[in-house]
Order: sequence, then C-alpha cells, then structure tokens
Amino acid sequence: MAFLKRYPKLLLFFLSVLVSILVFCQAKNNLIFGNFLISLDHLGVFLGGVLYAYGFTAPIGTATLLTLAKTQNLYYAGLIGGLGALTSDIMIFLFVKHSFTDEVLKMKDERIVKSISNFNKNIFGSFNRYLVSILASVMILSPLPTEVGVTLLSSQKEITIKLFVLIAFLLHTVGIFIVLWLGR
Repeated sequence: MAFLKRYPKLLLFFLSVLVSILVFCQAKNNLIFGNFLISLDHLGVFLGGVLYAYGFTAPIGTATLLTLAKTQNLYYAGLIGGLGALTSDIMIFLFVKHSFTDEVLKMKDERIVKSISNFNKNIFGSFNRYLVSILASVMILSPLPTEVGVTLLSSQKEITIKLFVLIAFLLHTVGIFIVLWLGR
C-alpha cells in the first residue's frame, strides 16, 4: 500500500494502459463497443487525437485510433487526429508558457540546475539546443507523454506559438498516421 501512495502517477499510468488494452480488446471482440467507436467517425478520430497527446490518456487514444484505423481514410484520419492532438498541445503550451515562466526563471539560479547546465554545455556544447529539440520532437511524435516534449519546446526562447503549432501539428499528424497505418 505504501508503494501506491508513493507512486500515484505511475499507478494512474498503468491503469490507463490497462484501460486501453481493454478498450482495444473490447472493440475487437464486442461489436456494440466497436460499432460505437466506429459510429463516432471523424469525431472519434479527433477525440483519439486529443487523448493521444496526454501522458495518462495516450494509451487510450492510441487504442481508439487503432480501433478506428480499419474504417477510416488514413490521410483524413491522420489530419483530423493531428488537429485533435494539436488542440491538446496548444492548451499545454499556453499553460506552461504562462504559468511556469516565473518558476523556471527562478530555477535557473539553483545550484543543481547550474551544474546540470554546465555539464550539458561541456559535453554537448552548442549542439545542446538541437539535442533538446530532437528529444522534444520524439516525445511529441510518439504516444509517449507529450507534456514533456511540449515543455521542452516551450522553454526555448525561439519557439513562438505559430512555430509551435506548425511543429506540433506536423509531428502529431505523422505519429498518428503511423498508428493508423499499424492498425490496418
């Protein structure tokens, strides 16, 4: 029981993975549930995209997209799912950009943060910024917790909301297209 109290987020994540497995299996084996998801048509793909972008709901969103893949046009579904994921990402981006800026600026003065920053500069040099962008892109592209990728991108001064929208939409659309293709 102490483990559950110490790691409630991990417990929630594993529960969401379990729910996604149940969703996927039920949709395949249960005509009523599968038909319900299919009846949502493009709205189901959009909602799958919204769920795909959040860490705890990414498994459920992925299972929804996999279930709908056989009945959807891959290109339209990829674009619609990408728009759903982008909707989630914009909310995360604006929240992080406006809510955490003061704390992030304070953290830069912390000794541990300075040590990590110096270590990264010594090891990676000017390549560090590109490494962060690549890591953020992989996080956004995949059904991994997108919040981490969005936070990494929003922490870079050069990333405006317009550039973020373009990057996030392209990455999510490609990631969702891959999930849909695998679901075929």
